[in-house]
Amino acid sequence: MEKAIEVKGLRKSFKDTEVLKGVDFEVKRGEIFALLGSNGSGKTTIVRILTTLLKQDGGTATVNGFDVVSKPDNVRQAISLTGQFAAVDEILTGRENLVLIAKLRHLANPRQVADDLLKRFSLTEAADRRVSTYSGGMRRRLDIAMSLIGKPQLIFLDEPTTGLDPESRIETWKIVKELADGGTTVFLTTQYLDEAEQLADRIAILHEGRIITNGTLEELKKLFPPARVEYVEKQPSLEEIFLAIIGKKEGE
Repeated sequence: MEKAIEVKGLRKSFKDTEVLKGVDFEVKRGEIFALLGSNGSGKTTIVRILTTLLKQDGGTATVNGFDVVSKPDNVRQAISLTGQFAAVDEILTGRENLVLIAKLRHLANPRQVADDLLKRFSLTEAADRRVSTYSGGMRRRLDIAMSLIGKPQLIFLDEPTTGLDPESRIETWKIVKELADGGTTVFLTTQYLDEAEQLADRIAILHEGRIITNGTLEELKKLFPPARVEYVEKQPSLEEIFLAIIGKKEGE
């Protein structure tokens, strides 16, 4: 399968701190690739390099076949980025945010583009409200909708569910799956292991400046020691206690 991203020997330091110490990985076209790592591990640094916002100190990185340093304009035309915090204008309405981005991308019918995305992301009823009145989940949906204007081939989602409630997280997961089903390559960074487990075709773990493992969930599971079978006394849940008591009362 064709490579959407290829990274070799990527290095980056900030002052005397070496954040990336020779990172290597590949992302196949059309897959959801999850990059896991603790705070400060360098996940966002990698995203910033791949999206041409930051230059590496060493190594190479190509996105959609173009080198991020020598061909940054070609890279930018193929990608979109959604950061950790929703990059929406709270003074504007949801529709106005979308129309603005469509105009900046020089699309033919900005209002129709906005209407289609509002419908797709279940924001039609809130379209003409100021974004300052939106919930966190609505803002995130609008943010992702804005990133899809122009139909980018690759989308970078840098910890997209940080700070969201469980329901909004599930909504975001659904959107990400739909993007991949539609052929979009998704590069996802997250601290939530369940998020990667739910979404990713392949997972890489970044630790101390290097990728220490990379593979499918099933491949990573094989690295875990075999489970030890133990027998423990099962404690009843409150639900079971409640049902048992109710049943006893009904039978008396």
